[in-house]
Amino acid sequence: MSKISFEFPDGSVKEFDQGVTVEDVAKSIAVSLAKKAVAGKVNDKMYGINEVLLNGGKIEIITKDSDEGLQVLRQTASQLLKAALADQFVGIEFGESASDEDGFFVDTDKKDTQVSADELKPLEDKMRKMVKDNISIERKVLSKEDALKQVDGDPYQAKLVNKFAENDKVVFYQIGDYLSLGEGVVLPSAKLVKEFKLLSVAGAYWEGKSSNPMLQRIFATAFYKKADLEDDLKRRQEAKERDHRVIGNKLDLFFVDPKVGAGLAYWMPNGATVRRVIERYIVDKELANGYQHVITPVLMNLDAYKTSGHWAHYREDMFPPMDMGDGEQLELRPMNCPSHIQIFKHHIRSYRELPMRIAELGMMHRYEKSGALSGLQRVREMTLNDGHTFLAIEQIKEEFKRILHLMVEVYKDFDIENYHFRLSYRDPKNTEKYFDDDEMWNKSQSMLKGAMDELGLDYVEAEGEAAFYGPKLDVQTYTAMGNEETLSTIQLDFMLPERFDLHYVGEDGKEHRPVMVHRGLVSTMERFVAYLIEVYKGAFPTWLAPHQVKIIPVSMDKHGDYAKKVNEKLTALGIRSSVDSRNEKMGYLIRDAQTNKVPYTLVVGDDELSSNKVSVRRYGEDNSSELAIDDFIKAIQEDISNYSRKNK
Repeated sequence: MSKISFEFPDGSVKEFDQGVTVEDVAKSIAVSLAKKAVAGKVNDKMYGINEVLLNGGKIEIITKDSDEGLQVLRQTASQLLKAALADQFVGIEFGESASDEDGFFVDTDKKDTQVSADELKPLEDKMRKMVKDNISIERKVLSKEDALKQVDGDPYQAKLVNKFAENDKVVFYQIGDYLSLGEGVVLPSAKLVKEFKLLSVAGAYWEGKSSNPMLQRIFATAFYKKADLEDDLKRRQEAKERDHRVIGNKLDLFFVDPKVGAGLAYWMPNGATVRRVIERYIVDKELANGYQHVITPVLMNLDAYKTSGHWAHYREDMFPPMDMGDGEQLELRPMNCPSHIQIFKHHIRSYRELPMRIAELGMMHRYEKSGALSGLQRVREMTLNDGHTFLAIEQIKEEFKRILHLMVEVYKDFDIENYHFRLSYRDPKNTEKYFDDDEMWNKSQSMLKGAMDELGLDYVEAEGEAAFYGPKLDVQTYTAMGNEETLSTIQLDFMLPERFDLHYVGEDGKEHRPVMVHRGLVSTMERFVAYLIEVYKGAFPTWLAPHQVKIIPVSMDKHGDYAKKVNEKLTALGIRSSVDSRNEKMGYLIRDAQTNKVPYTLVVGDDELSSNKVSVRRYGEDNSSELAIDDFIKAIQEDISNYSRKNK
């Protein structure tokens, strides 16, 4: 029998008979490894644990405790779910199924009515019976022709067969009487799929396109250990309680209605107030740091984006241009940098003006597939806290430090502490997707790295994460649920000044090319508000809260005038205050103020009226204290001025 050899991650090489399985290879290393093994990877291609290996190469054993091992489990669970669905609902059709770090899903379509949340428990019971009976899962390979016959009548599966066919072969899995189209490597039997949970259902367009049919997506998760599943379910419950979409609805902050525009947020008065406070804060902060604030159009001639290179690189993420009928094509802008370049170009610039800092709360539009849209986090219209600095090469290091210092100040005011830095470079093995100038890349990447080293800041380096026009520093933070996301960015750009032929007059009287620095302090208003809602769980600190004070008179007839007097005094000082004059019991009104997470509830009755005081109750506290009006004003003003930090 012919031999094949495998190279292991440690560099060692072993020879095996051709036809060996992944499990055999694992056993040859250690019995304990074979017990943990669930799949293998040969030359970066995944193979099932019992799959015969005909060719050698670099091999890696995939175990239960790895991310890929968990994915194998979830792919297996998704196949069991499809088998259970086929058993419960005759004629059901299947769209895509997939697994990731958050679980797995299966898309379905029924002729009568879609699968409902009430039907998840019976489906789960059916899956558990498969596990208990240890139903076998047999891998089968069909020709493309036979595969199409197998899925005849299901238009979604037919399209997936064409997508997955490799060398005219398509993988299926025989699960009892059901033959399921294979999507990924699975375990050989059902007994290993013990800890799983069907979570929810939601609509999802076929292939993520709103022009396609709406399918029903069943979300689920699976783990090898019960404790891991229990921890995940607790995490999901916490995430549900912090979900900015749920809280946004309860506190009447914003809404998104697909009927009038998917991915387009409508800011209600409460949400608009929060956003306005953030915007004013950011603008004032930037003005104090030497930025000139501008307002530029949301439309721009398409030629500008062709010059910048955005059209060539990001065309799929941009809305179609609008033909004005006279040869002019206007584009809803997907980014603000070409607009700020026009501000710079409008006058002849001198070296004395540099660094020239331009900032804007710039509205942008980007095409997002309907399936990717999510509350305020993924939208089609967004307002970016954007800024661009035009400067000389020798000014880069100091400007870089200046921007970082400003970022840290902003994070402190919003009480953001858990963040780290990531330097993003181009991928040296895939330079085609980046601006073609090796000298520019080498120079700009070394400049950012040098500045970070001089500042003594810890950072990670990420190849392949750069923008197409230059390297960048991303400031990574974590959501309330521990998910990592980019909050701020600084990007160095030698390309756009060249493409737009930017120049300034130097001290020598000659023209020189400036460098651009792109930066965003707090991402878009939409994403930042979503982040804050989830971090604060809707209980905004006083300086950000849409309603800072709610005044409740014990009796509107007796104490209403006094409540209004207190309210007038507060609002005159810029404190967001109102009187709750509803004809409801006082206990209900106090609970309602707490439910709406108002930082301060003031109750006024006979005692307060006679002593010119107010009874103050902080959000989340059971007890109240009596304060003179002026003392309360002093306390809340201090609370607002120090950005609601307990310690200045």
